[in-house]
Amino acid sequence: MAKKESKKPEKPQETEAAETAPISEAEAELEKVKAELASEHDDRLRLAAEYDNYRKRTQKERDALYTEIRAETVGKFLPVFDNLQRALVQETADEAYKKGVEMTMTGLREIMTALGVTEYGEVGETFDPAKHNAVMHCEDESLGENVIAEVFQKGFCVGEKVIRFAMVKVAN
Repeated sequence: MAKKESKKPEKPQETEAAETAPISEAEAELEKVKAELASEHDDRLRLAAEYDNYRKRTQKERDALYTEIRAETVGKFLPVFDNLQRALVQETADEAYKKGVEMTMTGLREIMTALGVTEYGEVGETFDPAKHNAVMHCEDESLGENVIAEVFQKGFCVGEKVIRFAMVKVAN
């Protein structure tokens, strides 16, 4: 009888194993599909992030290139600006000529302002070696330390990019 009793419990266990085997295979298949789905989802997220980074990087490069081109173009017009500035300082008896030079200078300044170009380098400003080129030094007690005493040539910049350094005389 012990043999019969040992067979009876084996039969229910065998049927449980037979029933759990298909469920385990289905669960394993489900887990495999879930893992593949998670992998595909992760790949798509990475691809979207890479595209977003590419888009941002190219936008920054475009903006930097635009600024560089503006700076280079304006730099080529600075000798004309300097000549007009010298012409304005000269005395002339012809008022129409003087008015024409003033109008030309005003138009050039308006265009440069529209391009985002700023002019700097005034007497009394603090000397900044990142923006100014000190070509002379003088002792003047009426001015403070590292103060611009005289401007020989104006400086120009587009945003943070310096197009031309201002040539100045620095006091003390």
